[in-house]
Amino acid sequence: MDIKQLKQVVKILKDNDLNEIEIEDNDSRIVVKSGMVQAVAPMVAQSAASAQAAAEPAAAAVKPVSKYAVIKSPMVGTFYRSPSPDSEFYVEKGQFVNKGQTICIVEAMKLMNEIESDVKGQIVSILVDNGQPVEYGEPLFEIDPE
Repeated sequence: MDIKQLKQVVKILKDNDLNEIEIEDNDSRIVVKSGMVQAVAPMVAQSAASAQAAAEPAAAAVKPVSKYAVIKSPMVGTFYRSPSPDSEFYVEKGQFVNKGQTICIVEAMKLMNEIESDVKGQIVSILVDNGQPVEYGEPLFEIDPE
C-alpha cells in the first residue's frame, strides 16, 4: 500500500467518524484506529518501525479546506466521465453545471449510478481519471459555486 492509499484510508476514517477500519490485500493488512495507525505486512520484508514511520506523515498531513464545493463519490466503484466509451464526457474542466446535472457515473456491481452535481457553478478540477476505482467519500470534482 502506498502513501496515497494510506492517506485515503485515514481520510475515510475521519470523514465518516469511524473508530476503526481494516483493509487487507494479497501481501499486506492495514488496521487504522482513531488516532493510531498499525501496519502488518507478513509477506513484505518491512519492519514495524519503518511501517509506522511511513504511516505517521500520512496521519499528520492535513489538507487545507477547499474554497470550492467538492463532489464526493457516494459509493465504492469505478469512475466514468461518459455514459459509454464512444460518448463525449459529461463535463469538462471550466464548464458550468447546474444543480442536478449528471456529471459522471460510478459503476458498482455492474450498476451504472449517475452522479449529479449538488451545486450550480463552474468545474474547477476533475480529481479522478476516467476508469479509475474510487472509494466512498473520495473527492471527484471541485466546483466554484455561483
